[in-house]
Amino acid sequence: MLFQVRMDVHIPHDLPQEEAADILAREKAYAQALQDSGTWRHIWRVAGEYANVSIFDVKDNAELHAVLTALPLFKFMTIKVTPLLRHPSSIREDDT
Repeated sequence: MLFQVRMDVHIPHDLPQEEAADILAREKAYAQALQDSGTWRHIWRVAGEYANVSIFDVKDNAELHAVLTALPLFKFMTIKVTPLLRHPSSIREDDT
């Protein structure tokens, strides 16, 4: 199943810089591993915001929930999930 996920990040200003740097490094490594596996298909930064819009390809809602809650930045995010279905006019066979 494909899901569009918008993630808005709100890191507290009083979070120690060393802790924030560690979280960001773990987030990047995890996100890139998910991209390598094909789970995190696309990621785009939202211009002017600390946010992204992404496409995830997972088996079901439960898998998406597990992936998102494992993000090191999860506790600092507001997340909006939109399930996607292949459009009947799409010419791309891999949009399932």
